Amino acid sequence: MALSILWLGLALLGALQTHAQDSTPNLIPAPPLLSVPVEPDFQNEQFQGKWYFLGLAGNGFNKEKHRRMKMYIANYELNEDNSYNVTSTVAWNQTCHPSTKIFLPNLRLGQFNLGNIERYTGIQNYTSKVVTTDYNQFAILYFKKVHDNQEYIKVVLYGRTKEVPSVPKAIFISFIKSLGLTDDHIIFPIPNDECMDK
Repeated sequence: MALSILWLGLALLGALQTHAQDSTPNLIPAPPLLSVPVEPDFQNEQFQGKWYFLGLAGNGFNKEKHRRMKMYIANYELNEDNSYNVTSTVAWNQTCHPSTKIFLPNLRLGQFNLGNIERYTGIQNYTSKVVTTDYNQFAILYFKKVHDNQEYIKVVLYGRTKEVPSVPKAIFISFIKSLGLTDDHIIFPIPNDECMDK
């Protein structure tokens, strides 16, 4: 009897391990942070303000799964300590849902770490870098998040308007592919008017 219970326990343990391995996403590896470019001589005052999410890509994104994603906004408010309060406002079920994160300046200009990281269950590290920007028309940001020992990367194409300019779009796609991501990882959110004036 005890031996059959032991075998049953071992079988269940094996099934749980197999399920846990199957539920772990097969992610394209994140490059070393130092290999990701950063905007030289980043101007934090010029960067602040409202940005539209024109494009998103990442190793956790899938074009088919996220094809109905709507465009949303992020408002970067510069603080005296050169950190940003970043408020993203997303339309969901005809309601605007704002959320604010604090990004603290890193030792490297144009690079930031998520503040109050202990508030976010499972997140061990969250870094953002301004890869390139002209401040007036577009910006490309790189985000790297370590969540439950998994490294997730996200690249965002921001615009000051809802229009996707062709040159920044080409730079965005080229940068994404240099990270090993494919067209299947790229999403261009659907333009909409919900929550855009928040």
